[in-house]
Amino acid sequence: MAKEEQNRKFSVIVLIVALLLLLSALTRIILLLGTHASGVSVTQFSASLFIGILYDLSVASFVIIPFVLHVWLQNNFIYRRSVFPFVCLLFAGVLALLLFTNIIPKDYNTDLYNILIYYIAARFAIYVFLYLMPYSFRIRWRTGVLYVSTALVVFVLLFNAVAEWAFWQEFSTRYNFIAVDYLVYTTEVLGNITESYPLVPILSTAGVLTIVIVFLLRKPIRASVVSPFPFVKRSAVAISLLLMPLLVYYAVQEKWRHFSRNEYANSLAGNGLYEFAVAFTQNELDFYKFYQTIPDTTAFSLLRKQLATPNSHFVSNDPYSIEREIAYPGPERKLNVVLISVESLSASFMHAFGGNENITPFLDSLAQHSLLFTNLYSSGTRTVRGLEALSLSIPPTPGQSIVKRPDNGHLFSLGSVLRSHGYTTQYIYGGYSYFDNMKEFFSHNGYSVIDRSAIPADQVHYQNIWGVADEDLFDLSLHVLDKDNQAGKPFFAHIMTVSNHRPFTYPDGRIDIPAARQVREGAVKYTDYAINKFLRDAQHKPWYDSTVFVIVADHCAGSAGSVELPVTGYHIPMLIYAPKILQPREVNTLTAQIDVAPTILGLMNLHYRSKFFGQDVLHMPAEKERAFISTYQGLGYLRNGKLLVQSPVKNIQEYLPDFKNGNETTVQVEGDLANEAIAYYQSISWLLKHRRQME
Repeated sequence: MAKEEQNRKFSVIVLIVALLLLLSALTRIILLLGTHASGVSVTQFSASLFIGILYDLSVASFVIIPFVLHVWLQNNFIYRRSVFPFVCLLFAGVLALLLFTNIIPKDYNTDLYNILIYYIAARFAIYVFLYLMPYSFRIRWRTGVLYVSTALVVFVLLFNAVAEWAFWQEFSTRYNFIAVDYLVYTTEVLGNITESYPLVPILSTAGVLTIVIVFLLRKPIRASVVSPFPFVKRSAVAISLLLMPLLVYYAVQEKWRHFSRNEYANSLAGNGLYEFAVAFTQNELDFYKFYQTIPDTTAFSLLRKQLATPNSHFVSNDPYSIEREIAYPGPERKLNVVLISVESLSASFMHAFGGNENITPFLDSLAQHSLLFTNLYSSGTRTVRGLEALSLSIPPTPGQSIVKRPDNGHLFSLGSVLRSHGYTTQYIYGGYSYFDNMKEFFSHNGYSVIDRSAIPADQVHYQNIWGVADEDLFDLSLHVLDKDNQAGKPFFAHIMTVSNHRPFTYPDGRIDIPAARQVREGAVKYTDYAINKFLRDAQHKPWYDSTVFVIVADHCAGSAGSVELPVTGYHIPMLIYAPKILQPREVNTLTAQIDVAPTILGLMNLHYRSKFFGQDVLHMPAEKERAFISTYQGLGYLRNGKLLVQSPVKNIQEYLPDFKNGNETTVQVEGDLANEAIAYYQSISWLLKHRRQME
């Protein structure tokens, strides 16, 4: 009987681990059932469940740490009358060291330092309080603490399961860098969640379930407090359990879940909390450490060969320089440029690309009067990746976008080129520009930043947590552009829309899809309406006839697929509209998002020095066509109908992609294509690392 009671000492820990495993398995099942056409076979899903247990146990080893400490260290020895003075001196000594010495520098993190002080002081007060209480009260106290702690963990696990489902519905993957961003930008994200989901019922349901679960498990929870277990044996078990997180940290690897060609199966095998921790610690990946490389001189030699065009020449023989002089026949044209990057505008939304929902009626009509780029691919799946490509004209580097990284100022950019040619250059955003580090990035890379704070409150027709409605953003833009024109200088404005973003809300009465439905189709059609209104209003401006309007997506509305890089998830539209300047036509050249900036400069016949990796596709030789697509780890290179993908650790695969459904067929890797792809990605990594991509 005594042995049975000893076995119950760690029962609360067993229960938490079991609950975490059960919820994780149910989450995988629900995510699979909620995924349309996942292509996950029974064998693959079974493997996902089996591999997933490893990651679930890894997470559990960290979750149980406070419970292990609670069960291990609870005893009555410290409450003995002879020991009490020494424990008090210990607490007082620790507090004195923290308060009156510099053993932990306060300047390192004042908030954490203060929390530590308050925690120790609170523990001291609780210890004195419990010393004065009888033994029976201490038992009730410890049991109550364990009830509350267990309830907190159960609630977090339940809420996390719901959050994983919501994240999967939006991005078709486990937590990644996006989730880390969401943790940082709590105001926007919590507001978005509140506006998009019935948060109160969700929290209430999770709370009720938590109470029920803890009530049903109350006996084994209490047993962890009252069951006897010798301290030495208890220590052996506790230390073994506390060593598990160290083993997980150093031994378990994220790559183990990548067991299948089906990315859905790989994602299901992971654990959301584990993936979140991985994303948090791997904001940037070292290309030279995680990817195949070639000699740097070889990489730059191949790159210089690819960047060489008839209208350019390199300004030096430095083998690590890509700086070149760009020239066009004829005089430069001091045209104004308005670049509108549209949130989540997939090519498939437009009729020109097969869309049949009539949610972009204006853009469909405008396409007939514009340069319509039919074969353009975005660099990534996030706004910051699109902003990086459009402003810096560089291939996507592994990890987080340059926009989000520290020390990212004074880079060679579209803004810096035009500003050096006498342009007023601005970035205009409908939200608050601190989000996604936009203000910091653009203001230090050749742009003046203007955001929603420039709009008086009485002039806002509608707003949600992400920003003002697109029509209000465009009204602000018209006001800014009028002032620019009055100053007598040509202007360049990069406008970033926000309305096509969950919760997909917009003003009523603008389009035929009621705002109350909160569906993406309505948000897309509303943005289409707002762009139409903007261009109609711009027609009455004195600067209209000398302005080039560029409308391009930042990324697609979704990039999910059963393969790592489905090409259909990166296909975006671009329209360049200038009725008094350009003749409308379709441009079918394979185009990368990084080609947009040099193509705009080419339309202006601008003579400039370039460090861009992108090229003017209207003057690019056909044999130089290529595009770049990426995730945070997968680096894709499209050329000649083939897709080469580099990924950690030093893995290269080549595919024949299906440009209609996004599927792909594995083929043997071609050495020349692989070296060419490596050259692009390795060279930009080298230039950024050595700060050679500066303006």
